Amino acid sequence: MGLNDILILVINLDRSPERLASVATQLDRLGLHWQRMPASDGRTLSMTDTSLIDGESFKRKHGKAPLPGELGCYLSHVRAIDSLLHSSHPAVLILEDDVQLGPDLPRVLSELMEKHAQWDVVKLSGLHSGTPLAVSDLGPPYRLAVGLSRYTGASCYLVNRFAAQAYAKDLLPMTLPYDHEYDQAWRRGIRIRMVVPAPCVHSFEMGSVLHPAGVSRPNFHWTKRLGTFSWRGRNELRRLVHGLGQWLACQMTR
Repeated sequence: MGLNDILILVINLDRSPERLASVATQLDRLGLHWQRMPASDGRTLSMTDTSLIDGESFKRKHGKAPLPGELGCYLSHVRAIDSLLHSSHPAVLILEDDVQLGPDLPRVLSELMEKHAQWDVVKLSGLHSGTPLAVSDLGPPYRLAVGLSRYTGASCYLVNRFAAQAYAKDLLPMTLPYDHEYDQAWRRGIRIRMVVPAPCVHSFEMGSVLHPAGVSRPNFHWTKRLGTFSWRGRNELRRLVHGLGQWLACQMTR
């Protein structure tokens, strides 16, 4: 499998043509063939539709009330993954329209497709360190790694069909922001990896459609977030244990 086998989707709101133009210029410059995935607009969604969102679980796990933009973003990614399952492609590269693509992205993607047996999901950008442990070389200076701590964001990531099938079973209803939900590999029996250093970065220059200017969403009082702290602690412990297990398994198969 190679670079041309990847379905490349750009998530973009109808009301954000300037964002599409920015990422389209980057993709075209890199010679990557892509398709636009119309984003779900949170302004048109019902925040009380229990088939789409479990508001009480969201508040308990995240310690905040959900925003319409978060639900729109979440459903957009769900639709992008579903698009892979309705195609003949072995993998999909999902891009948010505010990502900044590095010049080495095509080379990294080609290396990943050659080593497709080593991953189910690969994050190509992210926030926080992720505490990576390398498991494979992707050509200097890039390495495929297992993350031991959180590496949030979903602006650029690769998903194969096995992971897409696993996601299709339980992504809905939303109980967390998408980037906190899709990286729970231990729940789904999938192998999530990251590329270090990241070949792409999330850009904040265009602002956020998830948290638009003028929209305030404070944390709940700490006394109402005790359950959130407990859930996050258990979640990070699971991530650490799972990541170490994944790294050790890779060492044993070398």
